[in-house]
Amino acid sequence: MNDLVKPTIITMGEPGGIGVEIALKAFLSRHEVGLKPSILLSCPNHASQIQALFFPSLSLEFISPQTPHEKITEIWEHSLPVMPLSNQVSTNLGFAEAKNAAAVIESITTGFHLVEQEYASSLVTAPIQKSSLQEAGFQFPGHTEFLESLSQKAGFKDAFSIMLLASDTLNVVPLTIHIPLKDVVQNISKERIISLTSRLYEELKLKFGINNPHIAMTGLNPHAGEDGRMGLEEKNIIIPAIKQLQSEGVNVTGPYPADTMFHKAAREQYDCALAMYHDQALIPIKTLDFDEGVNITLGLPIIRTSPDHGTALDIAEKAIARPQSMINAIKYAQKLGSGRDYLVRSAPIDLHCERTRKRWNYL
Repeated sequence: MNDLVKPTIITMGEPGGIGVEIALKAFLSRHEVGLKPSILLSCPNHASQIQALFFPSLSLEFISPQTPHEKITEIWEHSLPVMPLSNQVSTNLGFAEAKNAAAVIESITTGFHLVEQEYASSLVTAPIQKSSLQEAGFQFPGHTEFLESLSQKAGFKDAFSIMLLASDTLNVVPLTIHIPLKDVVQNISKERIISLTSRLYEELKLKFGINNPHIAMTGLNPHAGEDGRMGLEEKNIIIPAIKQLQSEGVNVTGPYPADTMFHKAAREQYDCALAMYHDQALIPIKTLDFDEGVNITLGLPIIRTSPDHGTALDIAEKAIARPQSMINAIKYAQKLGSGRDYLVRSAPIDLHCERTRKRWNYL
């Protein structure tokens, strides 16, 4: 049985959005794009309703956590394996409802544990509606922070989540994530920059096989502070952090003005950009590659990816959602999880990029 692969887990996401729709579309294209077996975690009624509404010829087959990998591989050839959640949801496409929060959270939690306990190789999370979850008492700004908390509770005390937005045109990490812009400055410190950049450097080497990844760091202020005339954060915090990192052997340069870091010629000079805050990182990648970018969480004991878009409540009833970002998220997850997705581990995949100073592009 050494050639059997452990499946990828796909969570349901926001039931009022496009999560299950794009998961089913990814399944329909599985042979064309080369996807390995995956399992959808969903309320069974919700999955069945989306299937009947949009994909009447597609077959679902319900399984349990005890279903052997041989059976999942067999099912994958003709049907999408679905592992039912215990919490039910109300399918009301186009609307995010707090009453569905328990099922959404169960989907993420169950998916994490299935991967952490090595039943599955990797986790792909469909988009969630954070506002409706928080209305129901969810205490986390998003997936990234919740998965870090789950990792620490599972005994991985040094889990340190890093949000990497990846595509074949740009790879970028925000230093601060889901916080108000007015709070960004007080959350930027020399210690945080050093800690995150060091971990990012090691994760790029370990998971992507880049021998000496070049990380380019943005400044916080316009013109990267312009020698203190437009802010002192660069002089007092960012530059000292970069100098210490360089002295420790980390290949990081900067700080560069954010408005000049993301054009084509600049992107060819580094493997990953490190931005100071959420929109500084996400605006360029979503402008360059909105439909195909992938969110990868580094620094966890599991492989986790996600489509780099939201729940798309406005089109959820129309069956027009593009699945490419979901497909790419699954492909990234299965590539990154290839070191642990075999029942008997084989040689790890070589993801070394021939142009380590440019992009990694192994899809």
